[in-house]
Amino acid sequence: MRKYAAVVIFVALCGLKIPLAFAQDTTLTIRAVEGLKFDVPRFVVRPGTRINLTLDNYDDMAHNLVVTLPGGRLRVVNTAIGLGAEAVKLNYVPRTPDVVAHTAIVEPGKSEKISFKLDQEGTYAYVCTYPGHGFVMYGAIYVTRKPATVPPLDKDPNVAANRKDDMGGHAGHMPNHPYDLKYPVVYRTFMPDSGPASIAVGLTPTQSYCWDAGACRLRYAWTGGFVDLTDHWDGNGKKPSHVVGDVYFRDRGGFPIRFGTADRLPDVHFKGYQLINRNPEFRYLVNGIEVRELIKPLPTGRGLVRYFTLGPVAGPVYFVCKSGDGVKYRPSVGKIQDGMVRLPVGTKKFTITMMAE
Repeated sequence: MRKYAAVVIFVALCGLKIPLAFAQDTTLTIRAVEGLKFDVPRFVVRPGTRINLTLDNYDDMAHNLVVTLPGGRLRVVNTAIGLGAEAVKLNYVPRTPDVVAHTAIVEPGKSEKISFKLDQEGTYAYVCTYPGHGFVMYGAIYVTRKPATVPPLDKDPNVAANRKDDMGGHAGHMPNHPYDLKYPVVYRTFMPDSGPASIAVGLTPTQSYCWDAGACRLRYAWTGGFVDLTDHWDGNGKKPSHVVGDVYFRDRGGFPIRFGTADRLPDVHFKGYQLINRNPEFRYLVNGIEVRELIKPLPTGRGLVRYFTLGPVAGPVYFVCKSGDGVKYRPSVGKIQDGMVRLPVGTKKFTITMMAE
């Protein structure tokens, strides 16, 4: 049985089990697939991220995965060709400062894990250096604080040509989706570290979030990509989808809206959602009071803007803004005190802006 990965607080592209340092650890699985390809053509992380990576070999031939410094991919590939009698012993990985981390040779149906940290900004590469593979089987790791500067996939010089061809020349098309994605896009699917009634929303090609309909709350948000549904479909809907990207926000404060008193969790009931310009506006009851919530991407940088509309409320309204969940909060009304916003009595609409730290 194939292993699956997922993103969590530990997080980023795929693979979720034990929480690690918030937004500083990314766990992901990259598959070697037929046609001398890695199924993930590229991904984005922030400087200082520790990457816990699994190479899962779905192909019928052996592969490795070698992470190289910016500009070092071809040097490593060419050096590997000249290893001669030492090649097998070294897993076709030359001893050179250009190599950041690497797996051993992974046989078909097998997998191997590696862990490494990338502190400096730049475009790193991952490549298979098995003889004959290195010139076409590679991908890119963008280490940057500005993911919006990453070029469109079909114009990315750091991505293998055979992966851009798979995308049909269209950066919105992913091989694990049945059609070209038009953003915003909404999927009802199992998501890691969320309830069974989860909704994945891709706001843009680089900004996404997970909404837990059962708990009526935003669980986490990430940048870099959307979701990989491969294992979800292969498992007949029983396995979670994979997050593709870097989770920068994870809710730690529980349900955020409190009516009447700040320290009592309310009863919540999901009432569905409607699409407004393709963005879902969620409707739910909080102690019997209707709340509508619309979430949009922060226009500049990583973050979200959450728009709330409240039904008639007799008493005070509070909004929890826990520290340590990866974002800075800015309410449109009221002030943050002791991790809580007290909204003025009679407030019917307000926004909460969340900016990645």
